[in-house]
Amino acid sequence: MPEGDTVWQAAKRLHTALAGRALTHTDFRVPKFATVDLAGRSVLDVTPRGKHLLTRIEGGLTVHSHLGMDGSWKVYADRQRWSGGPAHQIRAILATTDRTAVGYRLPVLELLRTAHESRAVGHLGPDLLGPDWNPALALANLLADPARPLGEALLDQRNLAGIGNIYKSELCFLLGATPWLPIGALPPDRATELPGLAQRLLEANRERPVRSTTGRRGQDLFVYGRAPRPCLRCHTPIRSANQGDGSRERPTYWCPSCQTGPSPALSRPRTGPPSP
Repeated sequence: MPEGDTVWQAAKRLHTALAGRALTHTDFRVPKFATVDLAGRSVLDVTPRGKHLLTRIEGGLTVHSHLGMDGSWKVYADRQRWSGGPAHQIRAILATTDRTAVGYRLPVLELLRTAHESRAVGHLGPDLLGPDWNPALALANLLADPARPLGEALLDQRNLAGIGNIYKSELCFLLGATPWLPIGALPPDRATELPGLAQRLLEANRERPVRSTTGRRGQDLFVYGRAPRPCLRCHTPIRSANQGDGSRERPTYWCPSCQTGPSPALSRPRTGPPSP
């Protein structure tokens, strides 16, 4: 699933392509909005909010979208061939005279009043890359349920918005704690450090084409997707297991030597490509 830095990059591309320009053609391929036509209205801005995208349109309207697991927005120049996927995966088209934004595989796509955006994103915690970022509030949210596993607390967008499965695993490594450690069991100095560390990681990567948490070229991540390869610090094989319940289970990676705390009794190395 795209993380906060990826969504920030998508918003920047869309804003650059569309903001300040009048729409010449729109197509919403979801039943509820299939008859909506926004042609003639100008795009005011495209703003990321956690993992959500808010495309604000003249007249007090907002196109709200979420990329989900494998959704994307692609921007094409006039007469450029579209290459984001087959036509049946297209959910939205926003076109101007010289640019066309095409939304593929969007699990969430709706049109709402800009004044009512809070109905879609009001539940989110402080945005790690947004103007509302508040580390003290983020920490209070995280510690509100001290028995909750660290990894699950980090993924809960109501606590702080923008962390996905990759940053979850990497943050736990940098904190020296397994993702299953109750967040209330984090040493106080580590807990206090957590929000700022998370924000610095996303901010450092929001302009990068390749995400890196290590600062090492060619070795971009400490643990995510690296099982059963050796840990970059101690050379112990990285381990992996799913974390979460049912449909919310996500592959999780950790070093059993560098990270302390509970972990599943058994875990098998993942040999296929990981899902963020």
